[in-house]
Amino acid sequence: MFTLRLIKCQATGNSGEPPSGSVITLWWVEPVDQGRFEALVAQAIDALPVDLAQMMDNVAVVVEDCHPTEDLLGLYEGIPLTQRGNYGVGFEMPDKISIYRLALCEMCSDETELVAEIEVTVVHEIAHHFGIDDESLHLMGWG
Repeated sequence: MFTLRLIKCQATGNSGEPPSGSVITLWWVEPVDQGRFEALVAQAIDALPVDLAQMMDNVAVVVEDCHPTEDLLGLYEGIPLTQRGNYGVGFEMPDKISIYRLALCEMCSDETELVAEIEVTVVHEIAHHFGIDDESLHLMGWG
């Protein structure tokens, strides 16, 4: 569940005193907790068409708070199915799809919006697993 917080700050003028009428009110929504977010990601994966989900091969979907260096909603790391060739001959680590909790929560104003954004992000990253690039995803409306 989202928690709404209210902060009031006062801007100061050159004299260090707040100019009249300068109270700024900020609202933000606190992120959902890890467990709830993981459940929402699982729900998005469960909503995939069965045929599509069955075609996924050796891929792990994980929830992380944020990417360490970039402002991303999700990230696919691995070898897309379209490029695997002799994949599976030896021992390969699974591909990894990371869904970033704090980035997604930050851009959403409520849980309904969060659910929709998680669904788009999950589909977007799974599409990379199938070899679909960002440009194609944007053209299809899954950017």
